[in-house]
Amino acid sequence: MVRRIAYRDRHLDELLVPRETRTWRTDLTSVPTLFTWLVPKTGEHVPATLLHDGLIHPPGNKEYTSTKNHTVSRVEADRVLRDAMADAGTDLIRRWLIWSAVTMATMLDRERSAKWKWRYRPFVVLTLRAVAALGFWAFFDLIDVAIRIPNLPWMGDRPRYELPNLPWMGDRPWYYEFVGGLSGAVVIPLVLAPPWGRFWIPGGVVGVSMGVLLYGTVVLLFITGIYQFVEWVMTWMPKPVALVLTGIATLVALLVFAAFTAKT
Repeated sequence: MVRRIAYRDRHLDELLVPRETRTWRTDLTSVPTLFTWLVPKTGEHVPATLLHDGLIHPPGNKEYTSTKNHTVSRVEADRVLRDAMADAGTDLIRRWLIWSAVTMATMLDRERSAKWKWRYRPFVVLTLRAVAALGFWAFFDLIDVAIRIPNLPWMGDRPRYELPNLPWMGDRPWYYEFVGGLSGAVVIPLVLAPPWGRFWIPGGVVGVSMGVLLYGTVVLLFITGIYQFVEWVMTWMPKPVALVLTGIATLVALLVFAAFTAKT
């Protein structure tokens, strides 16, 4: 950026970023490519994300001072981002998703004190892992694919243990299981959110959005995997051969996916 931008915050007065122009770079909105359909890199929220990037840059400097000498910590910068997105006209759900994601990044910041890390990081990691594990378990439960745990060397030659159906899904028609899984994707993250302390709202938003979007994310990963395979094949094979192999691989992948889903 070659010019600074200004924002008048309702609590901190005027904020000017970046601190130094011409040498400052930004990637606009930091969103994985897989989720740009939900939160695009550009849009009405971009001025607010530029403001936030300026407030927390450089990474080693944890605090920024406004023109009225108000100190802006990393946590306060996250709040400014949320309010600025609202002022810029960003939709409610989108701005709370962005705010919750950057708040989680603040909680996982490696430059924080040891006390901060021990207070927040374990609960963030626990929530993410629990939601991911239960989400994939629910996905396989929905398509009626059993999850079997292999024998452990120190337990001898025993039958493999098969994970049972989730209680809130059970062995029911797929639409009942889908509603049950969706209910669990909302309730369980909300139960795990209170240990996040003052960040319990972002914890609930991150957990619920992760749980609810997991099914769609699996499908998107499947489609993205096919696309990446096509790109890889097309770079080193003659195009006619590549097209034939790609068509066969895509057909096989679709048949396998259809076979799994047909079990419901």
